[in-house]
Amino acid sequence: MNPPKHPREATLLVNIFLLSAIEFLQSGMITFAAGPISGEIGASPEEFTLSTAVYAVIAIAAISKQRWLIERIGWRTFLQAAVGVFVIGAAICAISSSFPQYLLGRMVMALGGGPFLTSARVMVNLLPPNPRRFRGILAYAGALTVGVGSSPVLAAMAVSQEHWPVIFILIAALAVLAGALGSAVLPTAVTPAEQRSHAHPWQTLVMAAGAFFSLYALLRASYDFYADALPLLLAIVAGTAGLLYFGHHQYHHARPLLVMKRLRNPRYVAGMATFTLGYMLLGANNYMMPVLMQGGLGFPWQVVGLVQSAGLIMALPTFSIMAAVLKKNQSAKKFYVAGFVLLMLSGLLLSRLNGQAALWTDVWPGIALFGAFITPVMVTTALHSFMDLQADEVAFANGQQLKNMLSQFGIASGVALAALGLQWRGSAHLAVLVERYNPDDAAFSALASQLSAQFEASHGAQAAKIAIATLAQQLNQQAILLSSFDYFGFLVVVGLAGALLMLAQRVLK
Repeated sequence: MNPPKHPREATLLVNIFLLSAIEFLQSGMITFAAGPISGEIGASPEEFTLSTAVYAVIAIAAISKQRWLIERIGWRTFLQAAVGVFVIGAAICAISSSFPQYLLGRMVMALGGGPFLTSARVMVNLLPPNPRRFRGILAYAGALTVGVGSSPVLAAMAVSQEHWPVIFILIAALAVLAGALGSAVLPTAVTPAEQRSHAHPWQTLVMAAGAFFSLYALLRASYDFYADALPLLLAIVAGTAGLLYFGHHQYHHARPLLVMKRLRNPRYVAGMATFTLGYMLLGANNYMMPVLMQGGLGFPWQVVGLVQSAGLIMALPTFSIMAAVLKKNQSAKKFYVAGFVLLMLSGLLLSRLNGQAALWTDVWPGIALFGAFITPVMVTTALHSFMDLQADEVAFANGQQLKNMLSQFGIASGVALAALGLQWRGSAHLAVLVERYNPDDAAFSALASQLSAQFEASHGAQAAKIAIATLAQQLNQQAILLSSFDYFGFLVVVGLAGALLMLAQRVLK
């Protein structure tokens, strides 16, 4: 006998896939194209940092209010409104000619699009609780692999053709399609008034302020940590205190916005820690891979996007293999250990490169291993973290909200910590390298003379100055390259520690 199915299962599965894919596409494309977009709208690196922090904070606040809104207006109306707001924000970004206009667009996008990922996962539960629901999980998780893998090359194609607004047009078009499909499959029922959660406006404001202070301080630290160390540390402490207050308040309130007390489950807590680490690594790698390939190895930006996507898309065949194994055995430990071993091997390959590394034969395998790491760790966590919450519809939905609030925080903080580490290690390497940058060093003098002779025919009296400037550029490039190697060496440690921890733990079995 065939198990019962949703009357519009195919439409629902496509909707789940689209809503999930939009989040990873927009995050990956905008992170990868941050430099070109900044140039087009006249934004400094610090200003673009502000837009990243503001997007994450507004998305976190919007996600926290998601169920509160659905209780009052129903699923269908909520998704239609969210899509409408998201499309307006994307349109503002697409026509932006200045940073304030772009910032406004990102704020509006976050307000509508922040809850997309949570919506996609909760929609899976609209499928009957039988083996067919697993198809919903596959659609949700498959979108992660497609979105992460395709975002760099799509961003590179748009920017290389001098059509960067296409980034926002693409995700807006996908959102419109998702809204249309959702209108056909989502229920319209609202929750009875006596069962609705409370709004908690002041606590939500404190939570949003805490997230902003923490994220912006981390992102701002990458530009001038040593000059502003005390204010930045105070901002992080104040932000953390605000987040802890929000959690404490929700835990003890009778009708909370998020049912923290019912989420105090070892499997769920362990899963959220793993998710947050995974999102931090995803954000950090999205930042560091272009730094390695373009800033350190000097390859063209368009080629960098192609290679990065070709590597990350390896998450897709890995997902296919994993899906086949899951049908027979869903135990988690083997997937976690395999995933962290892949992360360790990725870091090992990329940390052992040199300045003559070739993109396809030397760099691509390391990126491919990282792409393969994403699937077993993130998909396994998605499958296992919520097992004990399935019978509690409110706790399950709130658990998804909290998970995606952490994802926004994790990606942004991963970018911030990677940038901060790059500044720290770059300064250390540059201090050592610059010791050789003086006329008394025989190797430096010989190289400067050789370059000056090469430039003399085309630049005449300016040849010596251009030779020195060229050497300074090479010095900076070498510092970036060495700093990138330090980061990927750190991934080796994280991968090894993760594999050992997952072997020993007994919660996510």
